[in-house]
Amino acid sequence: MATISAAGASTTPMRPRGRSETGLSIVVPVFNEGAGLAALHTRIAEIAGRLKARWRLTAEVIYVDDGSRDNTLAVARTLPADALDVQVVSLSRNFGKEAALLAGLDHARFGAVLFMDGDGQHPPTLVETLVGHWLDDGYDVVYTAKAHRESEPLLRRLSVRGFYTLLNWGARHKIPEDAGDFRLLSPRATAALKQMPERNRFFKGLASWIGFRQIRVDYEPAARSHGQSTWSVFSLIGLSIEGLTSFSVAPLRVASLLGLLLAGAALVFGTQILIETFVYGQSVPGYPSVVVGLMVLGGVQLIMIGIMGEYIGKILSELKARPVYFVAEHSLKTADDADRAKDRHEDPPARSAAE
Repeated sequence: MATISAAGASTTPMRPRGRSETGLSIVVPVFNEGAGLAALHTRIAEIAGRLKARWRLTAEVIYVDDGSRDNTLAVARTLPADALDVQVVSLSRNFGKEAALLAGLDHARFGAVLFMDGDGQHPPTLVETLVGHWLDDGYDVVYTAKAHRESEPLLRRLSVRGFYTLLNWGARHKIPEDAGDFRLLSPRATAALKQMPERNRFFKGLASWIGFRQIRVDYEPAARSHGQSTWSVFSLIGLSIEGLTSFSVAPLRVASLLGLLLAGAALVFGTQILIETFVYGQSVPGYPSVVVGLMVLGGVQLIMIGIMGEYIGKILSELKARPVYFVAEHSLKTADDADRAKDRHEDPPARSAAE
């Protein structure tokens, strides 16, 4: 059962009129998820029916195929638009999850946007809870987080804790720990997110940084419906570096503190050498101390250059202003088209992007 927590809410917010009329776009980035996509769509369609019945909320789902190498795109093309509209956005190659999320955001036709993964670990049954916090309680950002990490290896748990500690060190706005991409944004929060111009995106940080009224929903991730995760250790490290360099100058501060620490150690060591030489008349061996000192200083300098290189690389990427993604194919099926096709006993047409 999901548990919720919120900070700074002393009164019950009023529900603004007409919020449900804006509709909800559900963005699902997919990569090699062909085996379980049809079953996931069925569950999303069931939830869309309940949203329509409870709040009269019109919904659509946007499947963003991020360069899959299996039959994901072929399956996505056949998904019916019975309870909700279906968009299929196929990217020209694998641009990464952050680019796929942006593609879904750009193609969303309704005001509110909900992001969820396509592997089944983000339970569609929780969507109704997230929408309730938006429409009934007046929250603009409803984000989810893992209730616990007891099943994960100790090293991974420590790495996650260290990442968020470093990310939020000295930051004005703290990014919630363990928050995931499974979240809902109200129309005004979605509009704010669309104003973010950067190309090197860290979605979790951006969705938190925009502010507005936010609430956390803890949940237990479901088991993958099929296959294995495509996130390797190196991919997670890359994403962590992306987040750190996008939202924090902590690595630069750590490098500066390390430099100060080494300078202080060098001062103490130099003072010790002077005392041993002039007070006690002892000769200090030169070769080992010089070599060790050079190796330490050289290593620290290379680390600092690498950290600075990460930030300079981001600056270069932003200055180039290349598109974040390219769309190879885009189709749209609406529920109205599906109803008319049923009356004619035909398959509903899939509209192209030009239409």
